[in-house]
Amino acid sequence: MIFRILEEQLAQKMKDSKAADERFMQLALTLGRRGLGRTWPNPAVGAVVVKDGVIVGRGWTQPSGRPHAEPIALAQAGEAARGATLYVTLEPCSHVGKSPPCADAVITAGIKRVVSAIDDPNPEVAGQGHAKLRKAGIEVAVGLEAEEAARAHAGHFRRVREHRPQVILKLAVSSDDKIAAAGHKPIAISGDLAKSHMHLLRAQCDAILVGIGTVLSDDPLLTCRLPGMQARSPVRVVLDRALRIPPASRLVHSARGTPLWVVTSELAEAPAATILGASGAHVIRVASTPAGLDVLVVLRELAERGITRLLVEGGARVASSFVAAGLVDEFWLLRAPKKAIGPDGVPALDALPLGAITQSSAFRLRASEDLSSDTLTIYERA
Repeated sequence: MIFRILEEQLAQKMKDSKAADERFMQLALTLGRRGLGRTWPNPAVGAVVVKDGVIVGRGWTQPSGRPHAEPIALAQAGEAARGATLYVTLEPCSHVGKSPPCADAVITAGIKRVVSAIDDPNPEVAGQGHAKLRKAGIEVAVGLEAEEAARAHAGHFRRVREHRPQVILKLAVSSDDKIAAAGHKPIAISGDLAKSHMHLLRAQCDAILVGIGTVLSDDPLLTCRLPGMQARSPVRVVLDRALRIPPASRLVHSARGTPLWVVTSELAEAPAATILGASGAHVIRVASTPAGLDVLVVLRELAERGITRLLVEGGARVASSFVAAGLVDEFWLLRAPKKAIGPDGVPALDALPLGAITQSSAFRLRASEDLSSDTLTIYERA
């Protein structure tokens, strides 16, 4: 009887300990997401230091990727870090870069236990951070909330493993799957709540990409226009093989305030590139084909410059080119169920049906949410 009571008490204690670990890791993941869109080329990591069940330190990766989350949380904890547990959403780095190794900071702080969500695939880390901690006598547990951590760090993982950013395709469509009126004439589709969600998504991405057709028809600004978050606007990227972007466009006029990268052919005329450069835009030349710019080549150029999360907003030809190339990792579909445009409207994916994603076995439904007059459905690569 006594042994049974002891076993039940031990089981309850282990259950409570697991629940606490999950709670603190979820907090670390939430903190890390604060840095999305601001930490590139580094991942947006979150860290929490806990001593005797009390949070004594919190941190997340700062803009431009430094300082890292761990030293911020450890500095906040101070002496309370000695003998404490560190929860971190990605393996602490072990190499000397622009910052000292986080693993060394963890060891110096006297942390007793590290709960890490997932290994870092960066060849300069790749398990070496966890190994260094274990060698120093620190208990290390890896794998808690690994799936959510992999999703949070997908851009970092994609850039390390595939030399390209995570691609998030966003489309706002009418009830009949159109994105614009005849002749690519812009038309309001989404409601205010849906627009706010999409501006938040912009703020959580490193860069946003459109084609020259969208620029010529819409003259967009492509910034985050949520109150107080204008500084969180992503890098604006335009695919423009012949450098047709008007110098008087809003994108070019705002290039000194919010970065504008124009990706063009290596054969594009130099005078046009000079004018853009003088306006503050950055011109990126890539090899092109008779069919246009190769989107995979474009992605690799962006990754080379540090971009980890790319939001593709259109138009239809650009969106379909990413789908056809198998380069869409997440698909955010906003549908206005009570608004139809008509048979002359522009199809969402040009010649491809939306089912190329929504009914494809390569994708799975991740979430669905009603946003007042719109429905947001999110698909991710399976």
